[in-house]
Amino acid sequence: MCLIGSLISLFSRRKKAVPTALSTTPVPTRFLPDNFLPSDGISLLAGRGDYPLLCASRMQAAGIPVSLVASEDASDELYKRFSAHCRVRYNAGQMGKVLQRLRENGHRWAIMAGQIAPKRLFHGLKFDWTAIRMLTRLRRRNAETIFGALAESIEKCGVKILDARAFMDEDLAAVGFMTQQHRPLVGVEHGIEVARAVAALDIGQGVVVHRGTVLAVEGFDGTDKMLIRCNAFKTEPKWFIKTSKPNQDFRFDVPTVGLRTLESMREGGISGIAVESGRTLLFGRKIFLQHAERLGIVVYGYE
Repeated sequence: MCLIGSLISLFSRRKKAVPTALSTTPVPTRFLPDNFLPSDGISLLAGRGDYPLLCASRMQAAGIPVSLVASEDASDELYKRFSAHCRVRYNAGQMGKVLQRLRENGHRWAIMAGQIAPKRLFHGLKFDWTAIRMLTRLRRRNAETIFGALAESIEKCGVKILDARAFMDEDLAAVGFMTQQHRPLVGVEHGIEVARAVAALDIGQGVVVHRGTVLAVEGFDGTDKMLIRCNAFKTEPKWFIKTSKPNQDFRFDVPTVGLRTLESMREGGISGIAVESGRTLLFGRKIFLQHAERLGIVVYGYE
């Protein structure tokens, strides 16, 4: 009887030690599929910047098991957040290593967060055979097609990629003026039309306009350089319009603006930014809007 009692007692203690947080902690985002379960786990494919760090902290706070697959551009702060068995670094050309690690993680889901500089997709990479086979099948080679091919390869491994806006809900642009300061929307409607046309041609996702005149268009050199070179135009008002592509793949490409964007606007003499609501991240939204107020920059969200 003592032996049986001891076994029952031991079993009861073990049963009580099983964590229940994974099934009871609410997941703070609306960008997850209906069949998502926190216990399935997520592999975080991380690039540079603070975006993946914030995303990781929110997933972990929701009680979701997270493993890190970080590019060499990812921050050391993010890398140190994970234990040794839950993290790995890779070169952007090592697609085989990425796919193998995703299989080893055993998570059902993956999410891409952060940036990989466009030039790194074409220079200084050592491609493995998996990457070479993937690239040779592409008729066009740009950031969209390369990441699209990677996403397809990942999902063939049985890992589904989540919308990259997941867990970032509170940082998405709202409709209307988000700053206390307002300004007449002179030229904004025209700028939105031009920006969408440029995005549809896969040239860029931003333009700067003055009334009915396009002053600058975003290209391969990136947003910040476009904004800064607008300082050559001594005219007001200048609006920066940011948009998404007609068929934006939010698994790996979310339009994002941050504090550096605001500083580049200041250097370029641009006093207004219009972004697409629900589809653009104002990274660190509260701090972003406070900084915009200090710089005298108006922030507006359009539908």
